[in-house]
Amino acid sequence: MIRLLIVALAWLVSVSGGGDTGGTAQTADPLAARSKGKPTAAITIYEMSDFQCPYCRAFTLETMPLLEREYIATGKVRLVYVNLPLASVHKNATLAAEVAMCAAAQGRFWPMHDLLFRNQPHWAELAAPRPFFFGLADSAGLDHTQLTRCLASPATAALVKEDGERARRSGASSTPTFYIEGGLLEGAAPITAFRAVLDSIYQSKTRARAQ
Repeated sequence: MIRLLIVALAWLVSVSGGGDTGGTAQTADPLAARSKGKPTAAITIYEMSDFQCPYCRAFTLETMPLLEREYIATGKVRLVYVNLPLASVHKNATLAAEVAMCAAAQGRFWPMHDLLFRNQPHWAELAAPRPFFFGLADSAGLDHTQLTRCLASPATAALVKEDGERARRSGASSTPTFYIEGGLLEGAAPITAFRAVLDSIYQSKTRARAQ
């Protein structure tokens, strides 16, 4: 379902909110570390997601590879990941998001993103998932000292909280939700749903540029 909204997306200007997150890979664009695709792409998708959400996992494993091949790799679409941990139902989601943001600070967001989703069944119900996350950090090539310092920094928790607040202001109340050019696509939609939306928007923008 698409719900058209008029939204001021604060993360278009700034997601990081400043502060030291204990990382080494800082860029002028705070979205760069958790983006896929060219910054100049005609369409930007904001994926509002929860690492413990099974529907988000389904999107990542089933639909995302097709989206990457057909739209991101071809330069049509840029995708930006935005944290929306549903902590009331997913007890480990917030910590997972913080680990991912610390991975982003080391320039390793996407390897950690993929590992978190692929291994979600193994950590989702753990009473103390931190050691498991540090094991994933090894696989993602993270520096443990930097990761420990980053997780201890209040700025990291603030970053995840700010993401969630912005996502909710955009109208997102469930995960995954995708903000696409003024509308929301809700749920783990199949690639056919993305094709219908993205092809229509891309064709419209292409025609406008040609005029």
